[in-house]
Amino acid sequence: MQYDKRKLNEQTLFKLYKDLQRPRMIEEKMLILLRQGKISKWFSGIGQEAISVGVTNALLKDEYILPMHRNLAVFTTRGIPLHRLFSQWQGKMNGFTKGRDRSFHFGTQAYKIIGMISHLGPQLGVADGIALAEKLKNNQAVTAVFTGEGGTSEGDFHEAVNIASVWDLPVIFCIENNGYGLSTPTKEQYNCKDLADRGLGYGIESYTIDGNNVLEVYTRITAIAKDLRANPRPVLIEFKTFRMRGHEEASGTKYVPEELMKEWEKKDPISNYERFLLQEGALSQETIKELKVEIETEINDNLKLAFDEPEVESEPEQELFDVYAPFEYNETKPGNIVEHIRLVDAISKGLRQSMEKHTDLVIMGQDVADYGGVFKITEGFVEAFGKERVRNTPICESGIVSTAMGLSIKGMKAVVEMQFADFVSSGFNPVVNYLAKSHYRWNEKADVVIRMPCGGDVGAGPFHSQTNEAWFTKTPGLKVVYPAFPYDAKGLMATAINDPNPVLFFEHKALYRSIYQNVPADYYTLPFGEAALLKEGEDITIVSYGAGVHWALGVLEKNQDISADLIDLRTLAPLDMDSIYASVEKTGKLIILQEDSLFGGIASDISALVMENKFQYLDGPIKRVASIETPIPFAKNLEDNYLPKNRFLKALKELLVY
Repeated sequence: MQYDKRKLNEQTLFKLYKDLQRPRMIEEKMLILLRQGKISKWFSGIGQEAISVGVTNALLKDEYILPMHRNLAVFTTRGIPLHRLFSQWQGKMNGFTKGRDRSFHFGTQAYKIIGMISHLGPQLGVADGIALAEKLKNNQAVTAVFTGEGGTSEGDFHEAVNIASVWDLPVIFCIENNGYGLSTPTKEQYNCKDLADRGLGYGIESYTIDGNNVLEVYTRITAIAKDLRANPRPVLIEFKTFRMRGHEEASGTKYVPEELMKEWEKKDPISNYERFLLQEGALSQETIKELKVEIETEINDNLKLAFDEPEVESEPEQELFDVYAPFEYNETKPGNIVEHIRLVDAISKGLRQSMEKHTDLVIMGQDVADYGGVFKITEGFVEAFGKERVRNTPICESGIVSTAMGLSIKGMKAVVEMQFADFVSSGFNPVVNYLAKSHYRWNEKADVVIRMPCGGDVGAGPFHSQTNEAWFTKTPGLKVVYPAFPYDAKGLMATAINDPNPVLFFEHKALYRSIYQNVPADYYTLPFGEAALLKEGEDITIVSYGAGVHWALGVLEKNQDISADLIDLRTLAPLDMDSIYASVEKTGKLIILQEDSLFGGIASDISALVMENKFQYLDGPIKRVASIETPIPFAKNLEDNYLPKNRFLKALKELLVY
């Protein structure tokens, strides 16, 4: 292995050596503890340390790194106290996740490290978001993100690289090509000679670097990072290395040819670099011995701290409290000037006023810029706020949701428009696994609103008509808003953007231009978790949301003899069960109307909660009225048959006479 120390001083050469030795010695200790049953799992980075050490030393302390589970050296090089890492691996409170997640599935703002999730891909888009924030703030900073050669097969990799390329984001995409994705060799992962070649397809620079040569990694990345700070753009780096142990220790390495293991043993990044430093006179055997004693003492002392720490304990109340970032709702009351506007106008005006209020708010989505979005909600926004804050995106829902998370990590706010709520399925993973879980796992907010144009009765067929709120109401960590009126939509939109938690904001397309209301012209907010009582009666409680509210209103207007409480939920998570309970205690009967198909919808949970908590007040069975159990069809007569609005009156009358 050829080393070129160039103009590096002995202090830097020795620091790189020390930074290599520390994670190697920690790993060797961890493997012993694993066999003793004192830690539960280990993903080894032995043989790959030079990449983490070189990249981390090349970046500035306040530049973000997004490592993987084999990048222990990123954490140790950044100086994270070892007892905290050891506590993390033992699931103790002094770790970074309060025992809620394991290994390197955490982040820490204090050390500018954002850990991965097991799905691998989303962190690449998160790096885009962090880099975008750095660029918007003119910080002249780069972001480095790691993935393996196996991870480059995921769509998130391609989406993230493409976004970074189109937006000239200063991201260093680090591919650790270590030969195997678990047991799958590279020849079964991709069919190009080098993964660096993929940079050509995205119009970005790419390089192949010897990942076992710490000086090559450090000097090359130092130069690249310096250039990117001055001239922001993405760079793709393929580090050639090898995984000397199994995917995780239980996997073993029997699938690796013995001669290949022996070949890469000769390329060990530490022994080779050590030999070079000895030859150069920059290191002595005595210094090596002293350093190893120092690191071993450090490891043992910190292990004792972690072992002496009690097992993690927590009350259910605390666990529930940590699911969401704290949010203190501050009411802004509306003024006296009103406009008679449509739902679509109320949402647009609400967004515009929030853009004026929050200068760190960025709107992203397909066609949202000059075109104004397919529903024209952001029409004129580019002229008002510029293309930096109103951004057209490639067609890549997953990558953009992850990018929004990166903006949040850097203290900004993001609104993402799903062109249609149906399309969120292409971005489902980062919504339910990254945004929803980040605060519970490692105390990081996800300040993201995802706008969801949804719903049927518009003849748009199976892929543009779903009302898929139930995908998200069952996911802890998400808030779900579903207004039926312009007044509510505008006020709730303001609150959604103020809230530092991820919010799915559903907007029914059939109501966009059909529902008018007097709406305050200025900025105001409305609280989450408070339903609206639209009508009061004595005989029955009707609960609905979205278009269902208007279907129920139509039925009551045509049947004046029916005395009913009509409750518009407005938000589904949090859900205002207190209003429902109070009404059921008065009327004794409950019917729930939802546009979503019946099984697994919000009506089922409301029904179960009332049965469990207010059964003694019921004078009849709870009825649920919903769409039939098919995908939503296109043809008008089929869609009318699918939707529940024409079946609601019959079910209502049946329950009234029960």
